Amino acid sequence: MYVGRIERLLAYYTPLPMCIVNKQGKVTRASQRIADVFKYDGIVDYDIFALTGIKLQEIEEAARAGKSLYIERNEKYFKIFCAFLGETEEASIMMYFVDISAYQRLKEMYNDDKVCLALVSVDNYDELTASESEREIAISNKVDRLIRSWVADMNAAIVRFRDPLYEVVLTHKNLEKLIETKFPVLDTARKIETQTDFPVTLSIGIGVGGKTLAEMDDYAQDALDMARGRGGDQVVIKNVRSFEYFGGKTQSYEKSNKGKSRIIAHALKTLMKQSTKIFIMGHKNPDMDCFGASLGVYRIAMSAGKEPYIILGEYNETMNEIVKDAKEAGTYQFISGERALAMADDKSLVIVLDAHRPSIVESIDLINKVERLAVIDHHRKAEDVLPNQTISYMESYASSAAELVTEMLQYVVEKREMKKIEADGLLAGIMLDTNRFAVKAGVRTFEAASWLRRAGADPQNVRRYFQANSDTFRARAAGVANARILDGGIAMSVCEGQNINSQIINSQVADELLTIKGIEASFVAGRDEYGKTVVSARSLGNINVQYVMEAFGGGGHLNTAGTKVDVPPEQILMDIEDFLKTSH
Repeated sequence: MYVGRIERLLAYYTPLPMCIVNKQGKVTRASQRIADVFKYDGIVDYDIFALTGIKLQEIEEAARAGKSLYIERNEKYFKIFCAFLGETEEASIMMYFVDISAYQRLKEMYNDDKVCLALVSVDNYDELTASESEREIAISNKVDRLIRSWVADMNAAIVRFRDPLYEVVLTHKNLEKLIETKFPVLDTARKIETQTDFPVTLSIGIGVGGKTLAEMDDYAQDALDMARGRGGDQVVIKNVRSFEYFGGKTQSYEKSNKGKSRIIAHALKTLMKQSTKIFIMGHKNPDMDCFGASLGVYRIAMSAGKEPYIILGEYNETMNEIVKDAKEAGTYQFISGERALAMADDKSLVIVLDAHRPSIVESIDLINKVERLAVIDHHRKAEDVLPNQTISYMESYASSAAELVTEMLQYVVEKREMKKIEADGLLAGIMLDTNRFAVKAGVRTFEAASWLRRAGADPQNVRRYFQANSDTFRARAAGVANARILDGGIAMSVCEGQNINSQIINSQVADELLTIKGIEASFVAGRDEYGKTVVSARSLGNINVQYVMEAFGGGGHLNTAGTKVDVPPEQILMDIEDFLKTSH
């Protein structure tokens, strides 16, 4: 009786919108002002969840913890305060609705007008304007007009402070519109007529949420570096917590100027001479690209008067022949990560090849111990990069780490100094990552292969490294035979059982499926010896498999990518199929 009287008094005298809800989630009483929230004749006996969309359990938790809830009704915003009326288990809950519409709109205006900084770069500006002819100048002017027109449409401010680089100041509201439309300026740039064999592409880095303009400028620069490191033709947004990606639809186009490889080669050789010990390592479970590049960097270190060490852990049987040949040569010092860790000092140099993520390198403890780190990689840049890099040579246009190392060798090592196994290893690495020059092989790729041939590489001997045993051949054939062909030219296949060479077999099956007429992309999954599911993805270029694999924790390139997950092969392929349906 006493509680019921209080409820009546509260409902009658409360000057705010208020209602009382029982343990069943039904409204038992309400003040007259509740009409400001709900446009009904009366809400008594209504279910509170139907009225507010808030579950009774959430209301009870808010009452216990003294927390507020929020709803939007009739173009107004309300903050809800909840409290128990009584102390028994059957106690009702009072809900007070405070109109915060003015505050909310002020908050939205503040957020909409917050400043964001964008850095816009023309990826292939040097190549577009190399000859300074009238045609190249006209292209440059078209790009400039496009960028300025895009900025003018947003009423934003723009400054061009280097030839291929612009800084744009825009509002958060502008940014939200750009995100909603997926940055069409990227597509417009690619449509500019260039009369070259590559399109105009832009890289845009946007800094959001910095406390100061300087902090946002740092965010924008990090985002632009990430966009370039992932191959360009994309937008990367960075805030205090994470990166967000848009675009990346085209293949990375190689640069004709080899000046950077020459500079990196001499810088690396100088750093080697200044270091006490040199350790060369790649990713866990190395492949021929990683191993061949290691042999090439070993030769650079030898030419610098150093005796380096190659860190070699576990590897699959496809590497047996090339590792055997390297060990029989008697030239190279192979050690474990544990021994390297014991040998290293603060002036040691670690050179990481074909990788740049801490989670996949052979020995992260060694990297954490030394102060000097060089990274040479051809994969698109990931968020979790190795920190504190003294030298960073990451070029996503390159076919392989072996290609990058081969170019460097040309500037610091004489061909006659090259050992046959080094030339063979580097050529094998290039052939592996290009699927025998069928994928991502540019002019510089063939030039590197030609130099290796003159340095003593034997294609017939290299072919021996790619021979498979009968069990692997049968597994590969079964994977091709079991493939499902989906709409849109998508092929998917499961390689049965657990196989120590699952990564190699999956990639070979994925490559083979692309030879079938009408197939645009392939996804192949199988379990490795530890029961993990390995996925290999390949594309002819119309489907960005790197974007797909990143959604499942992996990465790679536009037409070559992969990942490793804990779910069964059949399940991951179903998840990929669903992702493709929703993202296109």
